[in-house]
Amino acid sequence: MPLHITKIAYRSESPETLAAWLERGAKQNGGPGYALMTTRYMPKRVDEMAGGSLYWIHSNTIIGRSPIIGFQKNDEGRYSLLLEPSLIRVRRKAKRAHQGWRYLEDKDAPADLKGGESDGRDEMPPQMLGELTRMGLV
Repeated sequence: MPLHITKIAYRSESPETLAAWLERGAKQNGGPGYALMTTRYMPKRVDEMAGGSLYWIHSNTIIGRSPIIGFQKNDEGRYSLLLEPSLIRVRRKAKRAHQGWRYLEDKDAPADLKGGESDGRDEMPPQMLGELTRMGLV
């Protein structure tokens, strides 16, 4: 079972702008098939992340994931996280904001939504989803 990480979708106004950023990032890299996200530190458990994904948090809710292709050190002494340039929608799950990233076990990761599927959580305000999750109702 792969290990995943969560990260705030910083500067993203909506899931649509996040998806556009991922696609644009791949095109700016000359179309190599991945988007780059720069970070200062390599995750300590990077070896466990083979086959894992980066789960994006927007408005205190996990909204989607991007499969991780790998990590590489760049020329500035930082690290680049190579991501597939797509946002795979998942069943929304409340998640508090945090700095950096946090690990997410496969068993705790939200399930993918198929095609145009929706579970109704998309229309809920984030605070309501958080309260319902805390009460164990969603």
